Amino acid sequence: MTPTGVSPLVAVLIVVVAMTVIVAVVGSLTRVVMRLLAAPGVVVHELAHKQVCHLVGVPVREVAYFRFGDPPGYVRHAQPGRYRESFAISVAPFLVNTVVSVAAFLGFAALASSLGIADALAHATAEPVASANALRDSLVAAPSGELALTVALGWLGLAVGVQAFPSTSDANTLWTRSRSEWRRTPVVLLGVPVVVVIYLVNLLSWLWADVIYALGLCLLAFYTVGGLGF
Repeated sequence: MTPTGVSPLVAVLIVVVAMTVIVAVVGSLTRVVMRLLAAPGVVVHELAHKQVCHLVGVPVREVAYFRFGDPPGYVRHAQPGRYRESFAISVAPFLVNTVVSVAAFLGFAALASSLGIADALAHATAEPVASANALRDSLVAAPSGELALTVALGWLGLAVGVQAFPSTSDANTLWTRSRSEWRRTPVVLLGVPVVVVIYLVNLLSWLWADVIYALGLCLLAFYTVGGLGF
């Protein structure tokens, strides 16, 4: 092969290697950023598991509130003696994360309404240009402290709301106990629909079901704040 034939090949290989490295680095950085953005939700999720373990008297062996591994957080505890204890531990994050998310979104909605941001966004579909101008003016005129708090509450509500649903490992625990105990304690069958919903939501996570749920909580907060006259 002549030098004139080698140079283009080497150049192509260099470009391919460089692009591969860039894509890998960007992908890694994106995953790190997304994991950090979701951190508050993970912490609240695992804290809910841990606190309910204490409430029902189940010893906690190890806790990771947040990490960069998979899963991003976990609570390892002793085997609960009763099904209702397992059920409470498994579904606790749904209740706790939902409450915390709604509380954050209520603050976000109240501040966004007081700053005029909510009104600008409400007319975005009907009058996109005027709405964009109104939104720009509201952001420029807003005090920096209030604006920063508004963004922080919105981020907190979204991050916590996205992590509200129990994981498939929680569903696996409930399903295993349901199968082993339903003959002697038929009441455990009442937990089966919950298990099915958990599996379904985790299956639909690739369709952003968890994000849609969090955005639904945000809309609920805005309707509540609007109804209260803020």
